[in-house]
Amino acid sequence: MLKKLKTVAAVGMMGALILSGCGSSEESNGDGGSGDSEKTYKVGISQIVAHPSLDAATVGFKKALEEAGLKVEYDEQNAQGEMPNAQAIASNFVGDQVDLIFANATPAAQSALNATTDIPIVFTSVTDPVGAELITSFEEPGGNVTGTSDMYPDAIPSTIKFIVEDYGAKSIGTIYNTGEQNSIVQIDEMKKALEGTSVELVERSVATSADVKQAAESLMGKVDAIYIITDNTVVSALDAVIQVSNDNDIPLFVGETDSVEKGAFAAYGISYEAIGYEAGKMAVEILKGEKSPAEIPAQYPTEVKLVINKKAAEEMNVELKEEWNDIAQFLE
Repeated sequence: MLKKLKTVAAVGMMGALILSGCGSSEESNGDGGSGDSEKTYKVGISQIVAHPSLDAATVGFKKALEEAGLKVEYDEQNAQGEMPNAQAIASNFVGDQVDLIFANATPAAQSALNATTDIPIVFTSVTDPVGAELITSFEEPGGNVTGTSDMYPDAIPSTIKFIVEDYGAKSIGTIYNTGEQNSIVQIDEMKKALEGTSVELVERSVATSADVKQAAESLMGKVDAIYIITDNTVVSALDAVIQVSNDNDIPLFVGETDSVEKGAFAAYGISYEAIGYEAGKMAVEILKGEKSPAEIPAQYPTEVKLVINKKAAEEMNVELKEEWNDIAQFLE
């Protein structure tokens, strides 16, 4: 694949600051499929923040377009966790008249939809696209938006069951940003999963990634385990939570397997590269003119797996049980 970096022209003062500080432009020539070699598509990528899961979703998205043989010029932008940045990025994409916007995470998708009802938008890493008012329903998205959710229906109940029944926790701590709609949905799911148990849920809210370490430290002495959902603010600062968990021998459960690879103890997680790839396949249909976003049903992840990090278990003083061998994939 031929890649070429070039300067991105900024639109507006705020957009100029964001584009120069957060993004890059890249041209991709697909080497497979039967794409239109005469057409170069302009695709704007808006990612709310950099962390392994969202990065993997972007990789999957671009892989799908490459495999389809499309010639694509990417304008790839990172909002650095700030909603005003995401809004400015989306406005710049509209001004640049991109052919399609790939919105990675809920705030990026909401900003894109606020900026345009004409340019096709494909999202991924969105927990509740209906609740976030991005689509009307999964079956019939409506409008100019479709994409893939990162919410596997049984992931949170399965995680809670493992924490309570297999690990034996009596209290669980969690940290999330109340400003993220995706997090509110997941916290509600967590509370539902804990109904009928005597397990206490201890919540801490944060506004920025800089608040995460202090929030984690405030849970120490109050909980037997920590469960971090797929909250973008917290996951972007997960190293701080891992450090606190290691220092205090508290197991850290998370919502995606990329964080397990990074040093968390365990997760019932999905492949973010896979949901990004599926979103990319939708983008291919749209760019080729085969379907509109309204004609492409949104999708949930198709599978989830339990992944346990053995080194993290040692760091957090978790004794691995023999019966877990039958249900988990282990990272050495």
